[in-house]
Amino acid sequence: MRLFAVLSMLVLVACAGKPSLDDPKLSTRQLNLEEFFDGDLVAYGQFQDIFGTVRRRFEVQINGRWDGQTLRLVEDFVYEDGATEQRIWTLTKTGPDAWAGTAPGVEGVATGEERGDTFNWAYTIDLPIPAADGTADTIRVSFDDWMWLLSDDRLLNIAYMKRAGIAIGQVIITFEK
Repeated sequence: MRLFAVLSMLVLVACAGKPSLDDPKLSTRQLNLEEFFDGDLVAYGQFQDIFGTVRRRFEVQINGRWDGQTLRLVEDFVYEDGATEQRIWTLTKTGPDAWAGTAPGVEGVATGEERGDTFNWAYTIDLPIPAADGTADTIRVSFDDWMWLLSDDRLLNIAYMKRAGIAIGQVIITFEK
């Protein structure tokens, strides 16, 4: 019976509504990744499991450079437990509102689209997961990232995470210029 309850909960969570690029816009702002992420930023975030329990918090120092064709993001993560991680993204504008990107650990190419004040970004990545003994393993997860430009200097990001097609939680991040 308990297994049935857990499986039912997973099905309900997996069916929960998510944003769409076709959702009505709540502002007239236009998000341009190459403008917003060019320069130094700081981000604050946390990972919550599917039950809403906060499992990990972090701060990220980001150095972004747009050269007219490529946006390079150097992200330096510091987790509350003291662990650190660096991820370097290379994003290329593939159309007026379309992006492709790569980073170490990312499977294939990440793809994204801007529309108004919103950006949707999808990719699969092998994330390091720290163990109690200080070692780290990796877990392959898929991200469905949604970003909204809240002001000229603030961006909200909610990333829905799945492992093997099953929802495992979400990451919520605010980026500040």
